[in-house]
Amino acid sequence: MLKVTLDLDLKKNQLEDYNMKNLKHYNLLSELFRYPSENFLEKLLECQSLVDTNYPEAALQLQIFTDYMSNCNADEREEIYTKSFDVQPICYLDLGYVIFGEDYKRGAFLLHMQSEQKRINNDCGFDLSDNICNVFTLMAKSDDEDFVNELTVEIIIPAVKKMIAEFQSARVDLKLKVLKKLHKAIIQEELNQGNVYKNCFEAILIVLETDFDDVVVKSGNLNKIENQEHHDSFFNKSSVN
Repeated sequence: MLKVTLDLDLKKNQLEDYNMKNLKHYNLLSELFRYPSENFLEKLLECQSLVDTNYPEAALQLQIFTDYMSNCNADEREEIYTKSFDVQPICYLDLGYVIFGEDYKRGAFLLHMQSEQKRINNDCGFDLSDNICNVFTLMAKSDDEDFVNELTVEIIIPAVKKMIAEFQSARVDLKLKVLKKLHKAIIQEELNQGNVYKNCFEAILIVLETDFDDVVVKSGNLNKIENQEHHDSFFNKSSVN
């Protein structure tokens, strides 16, 4: 009887593991949007190998980014990152700001992310808890599938789409004019010809939409975040303080 019980428990655990969506690869993909470190190229090649194997359409976009960054030296990689996300940024990496801007909902979202990051013991470092790198780590480590599904469908995917839109040529041209006017900066050719981080975001969007193509969030679509009822349901979920 004991053996039968143990066998049943084992099968149950195996079934539960099978049914859970494996998102651990987002921990690796988060490295794409961190400030380029000494091992950046190593991590980048790991990401490329991952999408080559599992997301061939995304791999085509990421390969453009990988080829470009592989041909840059460390200073050049740091410079393009800074020009993209730090100095007169083309887009911001903090998802709450991308979605909500200066609206009060951004503050509520940020507090909720802080609580969730604390729950999984993720040290966010100098970045905010809603920075895309920290959110990807949260996706990889969280055991709350409903929360991750809603976060991804309602916040992450729409935010990545907005980020991609910021890299469209007209908007980049406008930012280049601002830079030249305010700082009399000499803009490097790679920004004039298009920024490869756009290809990186496009690859990530394909990965996200592939991984979550079967997800139906009970709360509906992104527009429902704008009403108070959905706002309360999303941001007031119980979490460990």
